[in-house]
Amino acid sequence: MNIEIASSQLEALGSPIRLGIYRMLVRAGAGGLAVGQLQTQVGMPGSTLSHHLKRLIDTGLVRQERAGTSLICHARYPAMAALLAFLTAECCADEAQLAGASPSCRPTSCVST
Repeated sequence: MNIEIASSQLEALGSPIRLGIYRMLVRAGAGGLAVGQLQTQVGMPGSTLSHHLKRLIDTGLVRQERAGTSLICHARYPAMAALLAFLTAECCADEAQLAGASPSCRPTSCVST
């Protein structure tokens, strides 16, 4: 992943509404959620929801597929994992370089401090 992709994805998730939608899709798991279900849960007009979904789709965080007459939205877990990996890839790297040793932390310990 490069910084432009990461920046675009983080910008998309920077909206409280889109972040909430994305978290719903992550929670939904592999089955995803129909647009109608999402609309009911977030309580917004379809056109507004479509706008937010389009931004998440354009950044590669969400995908849609048609199932009969329903449009199902899915979180793209590999994209989420790549973004998290990008953010934590160099955790404590400067600390280790200064100390002349391997990093004293790992991504999970960075976020717990």
